[in-house]
Amino acid sequence: MLRPRPWLTRLPLLLPVLLGAVPTAGRADVLRFCDPGPQASAAQQDRLLRFSALLKRELEASGQQLALVARAGLDLQRFGQRYSHAGISLKHSPNTAWSVRQLYFACDEGRPRLYDQGLAGFLLGSLTPDLSFVSVLLLPDEAAAQVQAWAADDARALQLLSPTYSANAHAYSLRYQNCNQWLVELLAASWGGLAPDTPASQAAGDELTPAVPGKEALRGQAQQWLRQQDYRPSELQISWRPLMWLGTAFIPWLHNDDHPPADLEQLSYKVSMPASIEQFARQRYPAAQRIELCLRGSQVLIRRGWEPLPADCVGGEQDQRIDLDD
Repeated sequence: MLRPRPWLTRLPLLLPVLLGAVPTAGRADVLRFCDPGPQASAAQQDRLLRFSALLKRELEASGQQLALVARAGLDLQRFGQRYSHAGISLKHSPNTAWSVRQLYFACDEGRPRLYDQGLAGFLLGSLTPDLSFVSVLLLPDEAAAQVQAWAADDARALQLLSPTYSANAHAYSLRYQNCNQWLVELLAASWGGLAPDTPASQAAGDELTPAVPGKEALRGQAQQWLRQQDYRPSELQISWRPLMWLGTAFIPWLHNDDHPPADLEQLSYKVSMPASIEQFARQRYPAAQRIELCLRGSQVLIRRGWEPLPADCVGGEQDQRIDLDD
């Protein structure tokens, strides 16, 4: 896949918001989406490994079988978005305990896949190893069991994976799909009691790929249910019209042709983001619990509840503090 032209790396507004919903198997980077990007130092990797071990202990202590997890993979603060990428952490994952099942775009193949990634690898895709945020959403037992039935079943999960990918996929279009849209459509199938078909699918190790295209029927039912339940995707405003078109002209995983003309006229993309998914889950299940963690240097803050941690990861008296070097 071609790299963005050098002058595109100076586009400060469009690319972060469009790439915000795009993880890769290893790292989501704003301007080098399909390149490896800079590697974390040994010390940074060590802190992230200890951070992931702490997160795993939190998940174990929850007594749950799964959690919705989100990471801050890109800097989207100017658009009011801290988190860019979400997945489902499964206690009994076939990969390793609490691995994150997620959609990612396989750059070499030019298509989306489902991927089971350990927590450490998931966190290595954070915005920066020196300031990392992760959000955990714990669902009530019945709601979690419904999600488990779909998320842990390869055949069911694959039925909701579109063969066509777009980083800025419109939340109510079947033309494309991004990582967060796969997740919210899976929640819809789970909570809406949708009936899966018997798919022709295949699973290979920790990478899942659809064997046949065309999941429109089930995805359409999921989106219809989401509309009926008043799911509201995140609205991302672009400040300069040429940026909206330049991005899709030069970057093959960005598209405008699935967005309503009225939205494009208003320089607006309605995209599923972790924040909109969390809000929908909270709206449907008020008893859902949220835990947010941030890592700054060797210091970890843990906050329980719906009030977000500050952007600088400097908390208050209500937050639990842990020093990874102790």
